[in-house]
Amino acid sequence: SDNNAKIPDSMTLLAKTLGLSRATLYRSLESLEKSGIISGYGVKIDHKALGFPITAFINLEVQPQQKATFYPFIKAHPNVLECNCVTGHYSMLIKVAFESTEALDIFIGQLQTFGSTQTQIVFSTAKEETSVELEKVIAGEYPEVPQMK
Repeated sequence: SDNNAKIPDSMTLLAKTLGLSRATLYRSLESLEKSGIISGYGVKIDHKALGFPITAFINLEVQPQQKATFYPFIKAHPNVLECNCVTGHYSMLIKVAFESTEALDIFIGQLQTFGSTQTQIVFSTAKEETSVELEKVIAGEYPEVPQMK
């Protein structure tokens, strides 16, 4: 499982970088875990390297009465990376990774039993993070918007 990827050498490096003892770092992390700020630890997986080069975002229109059937299906599907309930015409935004467009097409067909879909296939990703860069937010360090020419 990738939910508990605490690596002792990483902790030593982090403590050194922050100028803390390992014991102090562990106590701080334990406190953040207990408060729910840290919800888990993981490993970042390169889906392309694993043979899943097709990443897509699928908008799906799901009626409220279908959610009891939809949620178990989507949670159990191994290619689904994220499923978000969103505002707008479509009620769900689903991020998936597939080995081929043919496999993606089959999945979209399955989703269409719940409602209409609209799919965007990702060409490239300029930025992918798993959390907010809190230090920069707190410091108010936001990039300036470049002038358009």
